[in-house]
Amino acid sequence: MRSWIHHNDVNGQREQLTDWNQINWKKVKKLINSLRKRIFRARKLGQWKQLRRLQKLMNKSYANLLLAIRQITQNNQGKSTPGIDQQIVNTPSDRVEFVQQWQLETASPTKRVYIPKANGKQRPLGIPTIKDRVQQAIVKNSLEPEWEAIFEPNSYGFRPGRSTQDAIAQCFLNLKKGRDTWVLDADLKGFFDNVSHQSVMELIDSHPSRNQIKQWLEAGYMEKGQHHPTYTGTPQGGVISPLLANIGLHGLEEVIKSIKLPRDKWNNRPKLGIIRYADDFIVTAKNKETLESIKDLIKEWLSTRGLELSEEKTRIVHIEEGFNFLGFNLRHYDGKLLIKPQKEKVLQFCKEIGKTIKSCATWTQENLITKLNPILRGFANYYKGVVSKETFSYISYRVWKYLWKWARRRHPMKSITWVKNKYFPRYRSQEWKFMCTKLDRFGGEKEVILYDIAKTPIVRHIKVKGNNSPYDPELQEYWKNRKTKEGQQFWAKGSKFELLAKKQNYKCPNCGDFLFNGEEIETHHLLPVKQGGSDDMDNLEHLHKGCHKRVHGRRVSKA
Repeated sequence: MRSWIHHNDVNGQREQLTDWNQINWKKVKKLINSLRKRIFRARKLGQWKQLRRLQKLMNKSYANLLLAIRQITQNNQGKSTPGIDQQIVNTPSDRVEFVQQWQLETASPTKRVYIPKANGKQRPLGIPTIKDRVQQAIVKNSLEPEWEAIFEPNSYGFRPGRSTQDAIAQCFLNLKKGRDTWVLDADLKGFFDNVSHQSVMELIDSHPSRNQIKQWLEAGYMEKGQHHPTYTGTPQGGVISPLLANIGLHGLEEVIKSIKLPRDKWNNRPKLGIIRYADDFIVTAKNKETLESIKDLIKEWLSTRGLELSEEKTRIVHIEEGFNFLGFNLRHYDGKLLIKPQKEKVLQFCKEIGKTIKSCATWTQENLITKLNPILRGFANYYKGVVSKETFSYISYRVWKYLWKWARRRHPMKSITWVKNKYFPRYRSQEWKFMCTKLDRFGGEKEVILYDIAKTPIVRHIKVKGNNSPYDPELQEYWKNRKTKEGQQFWAKGSKFELLAKKQNYKCPNCGDFLFNGEEIETHHLLPVKQGGSDDMDNLEHLHKGCHKRVHGRRVSKA
């Protein structure tokens, strides 16, 4: 490795890494989290020399390199998708070799791929090489805390500790009865393709990795063997792209809120509201004329960033007509704001469920349930904070129809009663429960039951406060309480898994981080089942997927 890498003592020794499973992740994460908070604090206090010194330290940190490789090659969904280098790092030995050979290189072009959009069009993605992805993750750890200290309070997209649900909760506050009634539903034309490189570079001009970031922006992409240069935009698919997108739109909220509107008849000056999720944003006001008057000012500000509004999709609507935002429909009914799942998203979800069930025609009932449960839970968790009871019941009915067709097709010569009793038996006084039984590890019977989306409880989401950031060292208790509440809602109340998470203080014992940090969660047996270990709570612990693999890897290496 190059000498610029600072070998923090993350393995209890300073010698070269030889075993990926022996890394002390608790120490690694503690080091990086501490640096993030120090960078945040330095920017908050305007300590510029300290800020740049800490950012350089972060970029050269050996712990940061290890954490970036773990994120890119173990946690990210695209870990098995190669760039133009065709390189995948997916085993512990591959990761060790990758660390040992690590060195900075000039940015490579991304690989252009396309994914389908809901409207039938295709969205271009740029897949960086594995080295560029790791380097972007390293730089992001030094750039993000600086900007989290100054980002605007009503920006919610692709930021730590913030979510779509926070944006929708702010919409409720702005548009509930007695508040704003008109909405500018804005849509930017090709944001990721058109945002000005110059404007982004001016905003991050003093960052230690500015030259590296400029290379990523200008590296271009490869498509059908041809290189295409990029003079504007930031590629969708890059690790650092969402952060650069937020930086590119930073200041929009301040500009909108600084607009001085005429005083009303009570001599009060009306205020505009703005909610932004990455490049999607809405502006709220009490009357239509106000929004029409500020539309040109917004256009003028966007032009300085190389952006423009889409005239086709941007519109001004009254809340009684309603509008869609981030997959939700917001509308007043008899003066009361109701937020529901967007109809088009619901129908699209039902069609996808139908296609999934149809493609599993030869699967066992157990495998089909295992496939469907996370899909149904994911949809329910996204919408459980709004008025979704009727929607969930409708989806439950549609799923039942698909499953009934699936079951009947498998046994065309059997009676309806026979099919019903086999696939939809009575369970705890409930009829038509799609379920089956299987033998567990100990030879006993275990029920495998389809998640009943109709019974999902509606739980109002509590919005993140103002500018609160997980990187703020003064708000550790606040974020601990939020993560605890998130854990309490993940598993069924009073279940063995919920009690186990509570026992662990909703943290991973292996790395010390919160269980709900974006990584997958798995349940580990302390004493393996093949050695007589039971499923009792005393023999279980929740771990991140990467930590779980590490524990099993250490067992193998010891053996």
